[in-house]
Amino acid sequence: MIIFIAMVLVAGIVAYVILSTGQQLGLRSSRTGSQTLEEVATGIEISTIEGHNTSGLIDKIVIIVTLRSGSPSIDLDDTRIEISDTNNKCVLSYSSTYWVNGTVGVSNIFSKPAFSSVASEYGVIVLKDDDYSCTSTSPLLTRDDHVMLALNTTAIFGGITENVNVFGNVIPEEGSWAIIQFRTPSAFADPVLMLQED
Repeated sequence: MIIFIAMVLVAGIVAYVILSTGQQLGLRSSRTGSQTLEEVATGIEISTIEGHNTSGLIDKIVIIVTLRSGSPSIDLDDTRIEISDTNNKCVLSYSSTYWVNGTVGVSNIFSKPAFSSVASEYGVIVLKDDDYSCTSTSPLLTRDDHVMLALNTTAIFGGITENVNVFGNVIPEEGSWAIIQFRTPSAFADPVLMLQED
């Protein structure tokens, strides 16, 4: 009888340990799944990159960005741009001095004061911001916002010529990076050039 009771107690303890372990594993897998979904959904998406041609040299570019579908808000103040022309590589941070409200319409974006003369800075031109979340002091990118990240490539690279590979990333504090990757045309026929399209 004592042996039988001991066996029942041991079986009960083993069952408790198995159930407890299973519950902990279930909670961990659920947490990991949520984190993975958040990482995949969170981030910035590039729709187009356009360049400004002055006498056969791309002196400025704008990167038009939005949030990924399902992404929470992203603070551009904590977003970096890493860009390279194969010979040089720069990392740029947002500068509130170079913020432009383009929601009212902009006739010539490349003439606006959004392009910093400092190689390590980029500006922002707001195209669409229905909730007024993207301000100069708090440039928060929310759902359905469209902004241009303005880069002075003369300050960064001394300009970009024909047949040059340019690559890099737009890096938010959290979430997926947006990829910059284009090759400049062999001839610059127009003042505004489409460099990358998704």
